[in-house]
Amino acid sequence: MGSTMEPPGGGYLYLGAVTSPVGTARVLQLAFGCTTFSLVAHRGGFDGVQGTFCMAAWGFCFALSVLVVACEFTQLHSCLRLSWGNFTAAFAMLATLLSATAAVIYPLYFTQLECPPEPAGCTARDFRLAASIFAGLLFLAYATEVALTRARPGQVASYMATVSGLLKIVQAFVACIIFGALVHDSRYGRYVATQWCVAVYSLCFLATVAVVALSVMGHTGGLGCPFDRVVVVYTFLAVLLYLSAAVIWPVFCFDPKYGEPGRPPDCLRGSCPWDSQLVVATFTYVNLLLYVADLAYSQRIRFVPTL
Repeated sequence: MGSTMEPPGGGYLYLGAVTSPVGTARVLQLAFGCTTFSLVAHRGGFDGVQGTFCMAAWGFCFALSVLVVACEFTQLHSCLRLSWGNFTAAFAMLATLLSATAAVIYPLYFTQLECPPEPAGCTARDFRLAASIFAGLLFLAYATEVALTRARPGQVASYMATVSGLLKIVQAFVACIIFGALVHDSRYGRYVATQWCVAVYSLCFLATVAVVALSVMGHTGGLGCPFDRVVVVYTFLAVLLYLSAAVIWPVFCFDPKYGEPGRPPDCLRGSCPWDSQLVVATFTYVNLLLYVADLAYSQRIRFVPTL
């Protein structure tokens, strides 16, 4: 049920794409998204990996939101070889996560109440404060779409609009955070056990992306066996794999026999392997909980792959 707005017939343009509750949320996404990165690009300023990520996230979300609204308004989505409901539901969840992350990172790294030195001055501060506010509003707009299109109990809906489908997007997003910490000097190559954990993260990530891709492309009916059973079995295996990583990673990173129980005092801020290892451990448990919740919800839903 990523999109329930279907034209009544007759015209080529569908006004409900911008006047319905979901359509209104999408129009606000366009307005807030354009305002946010315009404020940053004009005078707010950005630099480094953090600023580049925020601008990339806002630009990506804005571009796909334009595509979604344009296709809904002109009814061209019926010409695409996609499961449109799955696509819009998956994108809304991904955009919610990206905009939430950017709404936290940008104020944290670039916004302060004191005026920066010239030539930026108080004008740059005001633009950054305004951009931070609109970034928060952008997140709320995407979260509103997710809330409006999420499948309700007893409702016929596309898979990505269910809790299980939405959790797939969150699981993949969390896995990307884990990968980011792994490549940031986490020293995972020291032991075979930690390499096993990396294999677990990679395998589960690829399988999750495959499930999302099959749903969005509308090919879930061509697997040769029921899609819901495949998803439940895969999720159960992912729980077991992540459970092994949740035990192995902390032991080989924080046990005195293999690693450091506490943060070394001479470890530099921003380039400390122990910090990366802690991030990996934390989000390993986060993803384990997400897969457990996914497994629980997968038992209670029935998939409709054609929506």
